Amino acid sequence: MSAIDILAQVLRIAVPYLFAAAGGVLSERAGIVALTLEGYLIAGGFGAAVATYYTNQPWVGLLAAPLLGAAIAGIHALATIRYKADQVVSGVAINLLMAGAGAFFLRLMFDSSANSPRIPALGDGLGSGLAATFGQPLVWMAFLALPATWWLLERTAFGLRTRAVGEHPQAATSLGVSVSKIRVTAVLLSGAVTALGGAYLAFDQHKFTDGMSAGRGFIALAAVIFGRWEAPRALVACLLFAAAETLQIRLQGSPLLPSQFVEMIPYVLTIVALAGFVGKSAPPAALGKAEG
Repeated sequence: MSAIDILAQVLRIAVPYLFAAAGGVLSERAGIVALTLEGYLIAGGFGAAVATYYTNQPWVGLLAAPLLGAAIAGIHALATIRYKADQVVSGVAINLLMAGAGAFFLRLMFDSSANSPRIPALGDGLGSGLAATFGQPLVWMAFLALPATWWLLERTAFGLRTRAVGEHPQAATSLGVSVSKIRVTAVLLSGAVTALGGAYLAFDQHKFTDGMSAGRGFIALAAVIFGRWEAPRALVACLLFAAAETLQIRLQGSPLLPSQFVEMIPYVLTIVALAGFVGKSAPPAALGKAEG
């Protein structure tokens, strides 16, 4: 396989990481822990698969995914912002809820606990080369997600307020900024953007599969931390983790390494990256702290 084909594979693998990392940056810069990214990916994949299956229109599935992702994010926002629940506990609960709900609704709607029926996908028939990869709408949308997040946070009034409530919510309140409204908006955007990564996974596999996210939300959160909560750095981190996953795929079946070791490569890299950088980076000062 040529270097161009390998590059194309890295870029395709990076797509869900990029969407989820963008969602993670939005949520955490507003002060809300983004442990929910895994659940948002599942919601996006399920919403895209179901809407596409019943309408036979992938564009409808593409619209349904962020709507369902935002709805699930609304639960997290209600629990953590309105009722001031522990953000980590709420995040774990959202992930468990979506893992169980995915299997439950697969059984209810399709009489299968494993996967949905096959669906048409955006970009069918484009092939697998580099040009074909960027011919898929969700691919170039993914590579715009983090630059757009940077622009939103650094160049708009909403971004200024988001950063303010993530660092000094009391000071923001004293200036007339509604901390709860800004945080709710950021969390809803986080769910919607991350869910597009789930939609990509569903279209890539032409179905929704139970456990389809496979820890990608947690790796994306690691990319956010590795990137020091800055969108450009998070983009580089996502590409690094995608390259590690590509290496893992390439090494499968190699007689030189046990298959269990090969499957560990992306996760070991995640642990090493976090161990080396978490202590050197400072999260938003109000991250994980309820308003007031």
